[in-house]
This record gives sequence, structure tokens and C-alpha cells, in this order.
Amino acid sequence: MEFFLNMLNLQLMLFLLIVMGILVRKLGIIDIQSRKGLSDLLIYVILPCNIIQSFWGEISITDEFFRNCMIALMLSLFIQIFSIYISKLLFRHYPAAKKNVMSYGMICSNSSFIGIPIAEALYGSLGVLYTSIFQIPIRFTMWTSGLALFTSVDKKEAFRKLVKHPCIISVFIGFFLMLTHISLPAFLGNTIAAVSKCTVPVSMIVIGAILADANVKTLFSKSVLYFTLLRLVVFPVFIFLILKPFPVDPLLASICVIMSGMPAGSTGSILAEKYGCDSMFASQLIFVSTFCSIFTIPLLGLLIK
Repeated sequence: MEFFLNMLNLQLMLFLLIVMGILVRKLGIIDIQSRKGLSDLLIYVILPCNIIQSFWGEISITDEFFRNCMIALMLSLFIQIFSIYISKLLFRHYPAAKKNVMSYGMICSNSSFIGIPIAEALYGSLGVLYTSIFQIPIRFTMWTSGLALFTSVDKKEAFRKLVKHPCIISVFIGFFLMLTHISLPAFLGNTIAAVSKCTVPVSMIVIGAILADANVKTLFSKSVLYFTLLRLVVFPVFIFLILKPFPVDPLLASICVIMSGMPAGSTGSILAEKYGCDSMFASQLIFVSTFCSIFTIPLLGLLIK
């Protein structure tokens, strides 16, 4: 019951932020132009700080946990590769704009904003450690395979854009800080941490501002419900069945299953907005999958116990 209440409070906070975004858009405080400006602020400033902070502030590898951390990394890599290829099969009959948004939602879940607080509430600091390791392949695919879904350039140009992208650069900076254990000056570290804390409220408000223009009648369309069922139920249950026969540490297996059942990542609608994809549909996926995860995540917790 305590787990469910903690999850409920967390999810309600995210929904209130989305509602706030809807209100400021409806009241005209945010127009389309300023919404795009906020999206750029997220992609070029806030998200890079969040990426660096996630590597540098939360990962602490010791000899005692080294083996499980390496297993967490390999399992996450397998899940990411599998999600990239299975999304091509599952959404192949949808129009390109929707297919790309749905594929991104399968590749990039909200396992950072929602996943880390859940891991801490359930498993303490060890859960946060494994979840942070689990994030590494997700961070990489988010800004490589995921970002490539929204670009309309050839592979060489896409590669050059991805390498120069501030979020990709931040991944490498994060890796460097994690491996070298370099201590940043206090003023710099505090600035990165402060900006990083803006990620959840600003991203949710932007999502709400995009959703404010949505047609409520299509919010629970068949395509949205189909994606939500795959993202929240089918995918994590499949991962659970795959891991069950193997002697994986129970805590690590639990982290893998729960993180695989997170809702669609909030960056999906932000990237769709920036690169001219179907940002409305992306916001619908995020809204519905986040709402439904209030019920599915506690059920996953019961499944793995």
C-alpha cells in the first residue's frame, strides 16, 4: 500500500504539471512561438545538464557491486537493441509521423524522471545505483537511434548532427566524469544540478502546452491505446519471462522489469515539436501512458515479488 501511495503522489505531481501547461497555453501565457523557445531551452541547455548530472551525481561503482553493475549494463543494452528492432515491426503499418513517434516511445521510456524515484522508494540507494547504470544505454539510444527518427537527412549528415548535438556531447562528458571521478568546482556542479532540476517541470509544462491544442476525442484512440498496452504491459512482461530462467540477482531483475514498464519518455513530444513531427500525437502517448502507469507499475511490482 505504501508503494502504491508513493507512486500515486509522484504521478499526480506529473499530471498537475501537465495541467499547468494546458492552462498557461489556454490563457495565452505561452503561444506557439514561446513554446518552441522552451523546447529549444530544454534540448540545448536543461537536458544536457540533466544528462551530466545523472552520470556524475548518481553513479557510484564499487568493487562489491561491479559484477551486477556490468550485468545491468548488458541487460539494458539488450533491451534497447530489442526495442529498436521490435518497434519497426510493431508499428510498420502506421503513417511515418506516427510510426516514428511510437518507435521513439518504445525506445525511450520515462525511466529517468519516474524510474529513479520509484527505484529509490522501493530499493533505496542500491536501486538508484542499478537504475543509473541501466540509464546509460537508454541515454545513448535516446540521442542516436531515437533522435534519428525525427531527422530527414542522409545517414552521414545525421551522424554529423548527432555527434555535434549538445545531448550527445553531454553523454560523453557524463561518461568521462563517471569514469575519472573528477570533482567539478562547487559553483559549476551546483549550477548544473540547479538547471537539471528544471527538467521535469519545464518538460511537463511544454507537454501540457502542446496537449492544450489536442482534440480530446482522439486522446484515447486505438493507436494510443495499442501503444500504451505494448509499452506498459506486453514489453515488461516479456522481459520478465526472458529473465525468469536465468540466475539474475532478484533486485536487478526487478529493476529491469519495472524500468521496461515505464511510460513514454517526455522528450518524445519535445523532439517531435522541434523537428516537425506529430507532437500532438506524441503528447497523447505520453499523457495516456503516464496516466495508465499509475495502475500498471504497482501491478508489475506485484508480478516480480
